[in-house]
Amino acid sequence: MNRLVLLAEVIERGAGRFTPAGLPVCEFSLRHESQLTEAGQPRKVSMEIRAVGIGDIATRLQRLEIGRAGNFAGFLTNQRNGRGIVFHVTEFEDCSGSDIPKR
Repeated sequence: MNRLVLLAEVIERGAGRFTPAGLPVCEFSLRHESQLTEAGQPRKVSMEIRAVGIGDIATRLQRLEIGRAGNFAGFLTNQRNGRGIVFHVTEFEDCSGSDIPKR
């Protein structure tokens, strides 16, 4: 199974665009910071990941303010150039009290 659920904040967002099939695309970057337990020891986790939303969710994601936190869910795949991974967001729930409708 390939499923990622991440509480993160939007730190960067590109201009909206469309696929050749006419679907909206939103490319953005997320930052996650937390403290977890690994092997019985506390561990601070901080990471950034490139993300993309395609279709109806792209329109919602394009309206997010930089710094807005949310629960993002989806799957991981290779970037088009084969260097690194990208998080394809298929579900989103706003955690900051925004007026953006929740799914």
